[in-house]
Amino acid sequence: MRRPRLRSLRNKLALLFLGITAIALTVMYVAVVPQLESNLRAQKLADLERVANGAESALEGLMGREDISAQELDRRVRSIADSAGARITLLGVQQSRQSGPEEPFYVITDTREEPEVPQNPALARRAAGSGALARGQGALDGEELGQVAQPLSFRGESNWVALYSRSLEDVSDTVSLIRNRLLLATAAALLLALIGGYGVAQALARRVRRLEAGAEQVAAGNFIEPLPVDSEDELGQLTRTFNEMQQQLRRVDVARKDFVATASHELRTPIFSLGGFVELLRDEELDEATRREFIDTMAEQVERLQKLAVDLLDLSRLDAGSVQLECEPVDLSEVARAVTSEFLPVLTPPRPEVQLRLPEPGVQARCDRGRVAQIIRILIDNALTHTPERTQVTVTSGRSNGTARLTVADEGPGLPAETQVFERFTTGQNTRGAGLGLAIAVELAERMDGDIRTEARPVGTAFTLRLPADDGASGP
Repeated sequence: MRRPRLRSLRNKLALLFLGITAIALTVMYVAVVPQLESNLRAQKLADLERVANGAESALEGLMGREDISAQELDRRVRSIADSAGARITLLGVQQSRQSGPEEPFYVITDTREEPEVPQNPALARRAAGSGALARGQGALDGEELGQVAQPLSFRGESNWVALYSRSLEDVSDTVSLIRNRLLLATAAALLLALIGGYGVAQALARRVRRLEAGAEQVAAGNFIEPLPVDSEDELGQLTRTFNEMQQQLRRVDVARKDFVATASHELRTPIFSLGGFVELLRDEELDEATRREFIDTMAEQVERLQKLAVDLLDLSRLDAGSVQLECEPVDLSEVARAVTSEFLPVLTPPRPEVQLRLPEPGVQARCDRGRVAQIIRILIDNALTHTPERTQVTVTSGRSNGTARLTVADEGPGLPAETQVFERFTTGQNTRGAGLGLAIAVELAERMDGDIRTEARPVGTAFTLRLPADDGASGP
């Protein structure tokens, strides 16, 4: 099913990259540009303050000089302004209040020959009143100015105020230039984020779609080749897990098909055989010996059907979790002797012989007696099936480190390398059966907090059932 474009992982990731970049650049723009402008203005005013402090003594030296004409005063103030790099306006403090509080100052001189002179009465009043430098901002003909007012004293009285002015247009130009460059960089970064994010999202989406397509194939029962793991990130780990899952599903599917084929064969053979013998038994001319032989053969086929049915029922109960276990102290040696006695009637030469090497007193384990007997029965039956004629199957038991053990060893050909003997539906070569016994045995052991281990020996194989030992028991 094709997703809407805006809901696709690729577009969502690309938009996410774009959004994060846009937010980051917006925050940077809002934080940097106003602060930059404020810092530049403060720096301009700080420079004016340094200039004012440096020119204070020179300007105060001009006060009260009757030998200096107005032209000479203008020339000297202009020289100081040129050295300071600022416009200086000398303001005189009105001694009489006839002009009113609105005009407390008058212009003595200005370093530029312009009709209009920058004034800032409020700033000059603050400086004259406090006797200290005062900084502020003003305007002249629409031009923004940074200004510093400095009171000048003569004979203990602040009769003059020097107003230093510098244009702040260069600050605005600098901030405007930086703002424009930042906007251009933001646009370029957003474009790169969109392209890069789209590329990364496209690569991620391609890998996700590959996993999706593979999952659809597996869901349809079509197993595919393992997907390439081209990274070590989360998607790479997911791909590796998907490959492992598909491999496991493939094994289960193959095992299921093999089991269906085996079970069908196992069911069909005795059923057809039974049907044939029934037809033969209808013949009234059969002698008693032949009839008895047919009945014995039919009994064997019925036994095969019963065993297969019981195994399938046990597996279904294990899978459903409906197997009830009652764990109690159990003597493994006693259970092993009882189970072995079940096989004695059929252990006639040249069949293998079962030899018991069980300690006295026996080994106590905490488990379910009936299920342990079932496990031992499976292990002995498996050993007898794979052991050549005129050999031995040995059953031993013991205890160590809080674990009770019972081992069934045979003198057969051993296990082929990498054989998963406890997997369901696994059978040896030329072996009849559905391969369910050991799978049932190991699952029952695990339900009782135990396990079953295999040990390859120079001759034959040993299967060891390990269960928790009973705490109140004593053993060798």
